[in-house]
Amino acid sequence: MKYFRASLVLLIICVFVNACSLREQNVFSKSSLATIEKRGTLLVGTTGDYRPLTYREPNSDMYWGFDLEVAQKIAERLGVSLTYVQTSWPTLTKDVLDRTRFDLAIGGITITQVRKEKMDMSEGYLVNGKTILCRKKEIKKYQNLAAINKPSVRVMVNPGGLNEKFARDKLPHATIIVYPKNEEIPAQIAAGKADVMITEITEAPYYVERDTRLAAPLLTQPFTHGEIGVLMRRGQTDLLEVVNTVIQEMKKNGSLRKLHEKYHLNYGY
Repeated sequence: MKYFRASLVLLIICVFVNACSLREQNVFSKSSLATIEKRGTLLVGTTGDYRPLTYREPNSDMYWGFDLEVAQKIAERLGVSLTYVQTSWPTLTKDVLDRTRFDLAIGGITITQVRKEKMDMSEGYLVNGKTILCRKKEIKKYQNLAAINKPSVRVMVNPGGLNEKFARDKLPHATIIVYPKNEEIPAQIAAGKADVMITEITEAPYYVERDTRLAAPLLTQPFTHGEIGVLMRRGQTDLLEVVNTVIQEMKKNGSLRKLHEKYHLNYGY
């Protein structure tokens, strides 16, 4: 009898805790848009180091990029201003989960199952995949992963993101060099400080167009295939719905295609 009572009490406690948790989540969800509207600005986390998707001009608060124009459309739909909050690839998950930091994160963020297990992600608005940058004179040398996966090949990546993870998973024999500033890595490759940069098909063309020393020999044969989306905390159901609606409308009315053309990005929708 005592065992039965103890079990019953435990069951009641579990039900109560779960109910409180769900109630708290629902209250937070319903108040997401209200909080943003009351504040008068949408707080957007972005790394500002991933041209042409998100970039912060040195020593300024000036941001620009493909993804940031998508963010602007979201803010316009909400009828509020837009404020960028600096984040980084190593701290991205921690910052997203911190309710005091920002409302959503955007800027070259690949939709992955790992991220979706902890957070919410919008539907995709940009097709993406891993590729490489190398010096133009060495195009023939790097035609596949096997050619890169050698101790003699110096592979440079930015810290904490999927580029570093890809390099360590797929190139265990290469010499991995972690460089702190993603936007400076192409110049490091061109100058001979490393041989290959692990990057994305969205980023590589930007640097090839601007530096004749560089090439992206596998641009049309990416190692991975995925999409980029908006990342946010769980429980912001109302905000997620608005974000997805904006993306869907941009696809339907042609504005997303025009944005792809403006930034010379592949349109896969």
